[in-house]
Amino acid sequence: MLVIDHKEELKATIQGHRTKNRSIGFVPTMGALHEGHLSLVRKALSLNDVVVVSIFINPTQFDNQEDLKKYPQNLQQDIALLQSVSKNILLFTPSKEGIYDGTVVSGSYNFNGLEKVMEGTYRTGHFNGVATIVELLLNAVAPDNAFFGEKDFQQLQIIKKLVETKKLPYRIIGCPIARETNGLARSSRNERLSTPTRKKAGFIYETLTTAKTKFGTESALDIKDWVKNVFEKSPYFKLEYFEIADTDTLTPILKKQRNKTYRAFIAVYAENVRLIDNIALN
Repeated sequence: MLVIDHKEELKATIQGHRTKNRSIGFVPTMGALHEGHLSLVRKALSLNDVVVVSIFINPTQFDNQEDLKKYPQNLQQDIALLQSVSKNILLFTPSKEGIYDGTVVSGSYNFNGLEKVMEGTYRTGHFNGVATIVELLLNAVAPDNAFFGEKDFQQLQIIKKLVETKKLPYRIIGCPIARETNGLARSSRNERLSTPTRKKAGFIYETLTTAKTKFGTESALDIKDWVKNVFEKSPYFKLEYFEIADTDTLTPILKKQRNKTYRAFIAVYAENVRLIDNIALN
């Protein structure tokens, strides 16, 4: 597997594949890879001739610097996991200065309100940081297809809006959430949980699936109250938010409407580790 640190070397390598009419897939990550990331890589490999995976912990999307310091890093383990999937992967591991061209600051974006709800409410500046690094990485790789997990569904919608508003020639493909055996959405943050709490954390997905069942007969407000009460009774998990929102606009709803699709979104703290998840409701 070829590991490339510098943007210009990456561009030259990709151009060599372009001259042979090979399609390019891209999976951006922050490392600490797990089965969720590998499922994206497999999907990319199935649809493209060449796949680029990036590993870069982006400082501008962390509103909590302690969270940034604690973010897990193990490049050699990540390389081994990628090689277990395919040895024909290009791994891009840029430095902060290299990918940001010297000045590590985020830009300012307007996503028509997509960035102001849920995660945007609780993580100041987060999506400006996400959009900045994704735009930089997309333009460095120039893929035919880029793959993102639906666990970060709000992020996925924002990236699609980024590509649309900037008129970038890249196809964004959302991929299903990978889950542990108890239903917990796979995340690098799961590694920071104790084993007992990680086992209990299937409770988050159980709550979402029950909310989905309730959505057929109960109002959005009643379901929100039920979720709030469920978490108030839990000694292990603290609810930050639960919202039922329009899939396209991410606007939290008060009443269901016909011909609209909805998702439930949740953010929970367990042992001071912040976990997010979501589920399609209809």
